[in-house]
Amino acid sequence: MDKPIFIIGFMGSGKTTLGKKLASHLHLKFIDLDHLIVERAGMSIPEYFIQHGELKFRELESQILKEQGGKPAVISTGGGSPCFFDNMQWILENGISIYLFLTPKALYNRLQQSNIASRPALRGLRDEALLQFIEEKLNEREPFYSQAHIRIDQLNSSLDTISQSIKTYAKSN
Repeated sequence: MDKPIFIIGFMGSGKTTLGKKLASHLHLKFIDLDHLIVERAGMSIPEYFIQHGELKFRELESQILKEQGGKPAVISTGGGSPCFFDNMQWILENGISIYLFLTPKALYNRLQQSNIASRPALRGLRDEALLQFIEEKLNEREPFYSQAHIRIDQLNSSLDTISQSIKTYAKSN
């Protein structure tokens, strides 16, 4: 693999977990965009949102994303990364993109079990309000996510299947 593989999808879809496994499977470096943002900003993402607002966060996120171009690696993006500026177009032109698809209900179940306080967009959301937020946000982001080169059903795909999909795509392009 001579270019990066970008993992995109909604928060809670497993981008970091699957990205680490895929990187190991393909013998590539793993890069978590959110961790690079935290390192650069010197603070957590929720703190950055509070101090600087979403627009400044999205600008920093886009800058750091584009610094990753050209390096063979598996890169886990933030859930909103593809949806701002020209990020999705840039991802499509500079690597192979994989959309980890999950239904709103599956995302809801996963997010209920996670640390919701670490996700600025979910603060104060619970139960039906959380599910409604996921449905609305996913609907808004789907036009970006659906542009990915490869779509993976996160609940029904093995690492070998994903790896084969990447190899097949890379050969044909």
